Amino acid sequence: MVVDDHPMWREGVARDLTEAGYAVVAAVGEGAQAVRVCGSVRPDVVVLDLQLPDLSGVEVIRGLVGALPEVRVLVLSASGEQQDVLDAVKAGATGYLLKSAAREEFLEAVRRTADGDAVFTAGLAGLVLGEYRRLAAAPAADLDAPRLTDRETEVLRLVAKGLSYRQIAERLTLSHRTVQNHVQNTLGKLQLHNRIELVRYAIERGLDDSDAPE
Repeated sequence: MVVDDHPMWREGVARDLTEAGYAVVAAVGEGAQAVRVCGSVRPDVVVLDLQLPDLSGVEVIRGLVGALPEVRVLVLSASGEQQDVLDAVKAGATGYLLKSAAREEFLEAVRRTADGDAVFTAGLAGLVLGEYRRLAAAPAADLDAPRLTDRETEVLRLVAKGLSYRQIAERLTLSHRTVQNHVQNTLGKLQLHNRIELVRYAIERGLDDSDAPE
C-alpha cells in the first residue's frame, strides 16, 4: 500500500512498484484512510510519506501497526531530520528511506522490507543506533534480561545493523537455516514475536557492531 498526499508522487511510486511485479492493493492520500483500509486490504508493506494533511506520521504508523501488527512500514520521506527518523522508528516503522533515493534503491528497499529487514538510507541507520545507545538503560537494568549465547548475541548485533539473513550467514560462515534458527531461539528467549521487534530490542540496548570486532 502506498500512502502519500501528492497525487503525482503517489501514482509514480505505485507505478514503479507495479512494473517491478508488486501488487499495489491500495494507494491513498490521507493517514486516517490508510489506517481504515489497512486491516481490510492487509498489505505486507506500506510505503508511507510522513507529511500527511490529516494525521502526523507517528499517528499513522501506530494506527497501521495497531490495525495489522505484522505489517511492515517503510517510510519514504523528504525529511532526513534526526527527530523525524527516531520518532518513526519508535512508533514502529521498519525502515526509513529518503525521497532522493534512486528508483532501484527504492525497489531494493521494498524487497528487503518485505523480507523482514530493517532498511535505512545510508547514514540514517547509524543515527538511529547512536541515539538508542545514548538512551539505552543503564547496564544494571540488563541484569534481568534473558541470557543469550555468544553466537546468538553475535547474530543479534548483525540484525541490529540491518543485515539480511543471507548477509549474516556469509559474514559468520553459517548456513541460512542456522541463522534463522539462532534468530528464532533469540525471539523465544526474549518473548518477542518477529524480527522487527528483535531489531528494536537490539538497538535499544546498543547492540550494534560499532565497537565489536568484525
